[in-house]
Amino acid sequence: MDAANVDLKAFTDHFYKSLCVGQLQPVLDTLIYLKNETDVWFEITNLIIPGHNDSDSELEELTQWVVKELGPDVPLHFSAFHPDYKMLNTPPTPASTLSRAREIAVKNGVHYAYTGNVHDETGSSTYCHKCGSKLIGRDWYVLTAWNMTDNGLCRFCQEPCEGVFEKRPGTWGSRRMPVRLARYRH
Repeated sequence: MDAANVDLKAFTDHFYKSLCVGQLQPVLDTLIYLKNETDVWFEITNLIIPGHNDSDSELEELTQWVVKELGPDVPLHFSAFHPDYKMLNTPPTPASTLSRAREIAVKNGVHYAYTGNVHDETGSSTYCHKCGSKLIGRDWYVLTAWNMTDNGLCRFCQEPCEGVFEKRPGTWGSRRMPVRLARYRH
């Protein structure tokens, strides 16, 4: 396996027991294992659910743990919750909550913190942790900037950007294709 994305649902046992019928520690142990015992590139996603795992204190603890135990270069994605299935009465996550989580992560030393499931070009883009320049601009699925050298350095200050990259960006983007419906006669 070359890459993995691990959902760190919350940073309390109460959340894992009451909402996931699971435990926090095995998830933390898996993340530490991936970091120390494998060469797998991994990223973490935290689905923020209003009223359940969105407090400043929990976000502080989570992001401080990531930096201390895994290092500052593990990407951390904060994603928006949308009501579904058994949580229809829980409101969707406001974009401002995701931005706040990202700000807390950056303040605590996370080099690559992102927002997800919302339209937020700033929160979706990658920035150089040394000089602050936008390295990879993302607007939904469209690349808006590519400021990395062929060997993965910031084009402006030559600081390495951790990750797995091609030398040059591809022609990714929205893959939405128009659909034409034909009328059939029987």
